[in-house]
Amino acid sequence: MFVLAISPGEGFDPPRWERVLASGVDAFMIREPGLEAAPLLRAARWVRDRAPGVELWVNGRLDVALAAGCGLHAGEAHPEVPEGLLPLSRPIHEPAQIPGRAGAAQLILSPIFAVPGKGPAWGAGQLKDVLDGMPAGAFRALALGGITPGNAAALRHPRLAGVALIRGLWMARDPKGAIQDLRNAWT
Repeated sequence: MFVLAISPGEGFDPPRWERVLASGVDAFMIREPGLEAAPLLRAARWVRDRAPGVELWVNGRLDVALAAGCGLHAGEAHPEVPEGLLPLSRPIHEPAQIPGRAGAAQLILSPIFAVPGKGPAWGAGQLKDVLDGMPAGAFRALALGGITPGNAAALRHPRLAGVALIRGLWMARDPKGAIQDLRNAWT
């Protein structure tokens, strides 16, 4: 199971980020809308230095992703990005968005389970229906939203590579233990 940690939008906090990077995650997405380009780039370079084996994504800032040499997560309102420029991640909030996301290296489907302020949850059943109908592609599909060790096993599907976590990881007292519990539940 592939695990993507998404920063919670609470600013660059090196000790806290260090704990998450050391937890066993496979990738890290910097989602910090309050940071301007220069501090965001410094944060991305800090992540690269601390965890060179962890795949890195920057949310919403093409300039910073290019300067940091990492992937870009392009949200709903982000302008189109020329194909092949850099690895691209896109959100999927409704199944009808999938055909328009051709060329993305990563699709993040959400919200799977209830999350405050994120609209109606898909649930495991709808997620599996969507995954069954997805076109073949070279993209990685990840589930996001309310995922815990108690519900992770219900998400297993051949087209789902793993999960993306925000609250479930950043609010954990022990991020490493949270990742271990999640991986154990998945298998």
